Amino acid sequence: MILKKIGVLSLARMLGGVYAAVGFIIGFILSLASLVGSFAASLANSEEAAGAVIGLLVGVGAIVFVPVMYGLMGFLGGALMAFVFNLMAGLVGGVEMTFVNSVEPPVTPSPAPSPGSAVNP
Repeated sequence: MILKKIGVLSLARMLGGVYAAVGFIIGFILSLASLVGSFAASLANSEEAAGAVIGLLVGVGAIVFVPVMYGLMGFLGGALMAFVFNLMAGLVGGVEMTFVNSVEPPVTPSPAPSPGSAVNP
């Protein structure tokens, strides 16, 4: 089996979703780091409350901004990769792939002998 074409929007949507999910995880980690940093800043100097508030805003913004940007970049990157793949597949013939069916076919049961018949071993 040879893969000769990839749907550009199909791959772009898939990678956009995957990268947005990864971006959410990274945004969450950045948000936690910002929250800890702003809390530490507020404890160190109680007169500098503005720095703590800015840290909190950055943390909340990271949960929204990072997934959107990662998703957008994944979408654009996926579209570009699929487009370039389709061009190259036209030139070099595609990618040969081998698939193996791992599911065994169902076994059909043999009919049971009738009660009066003799069975030879």
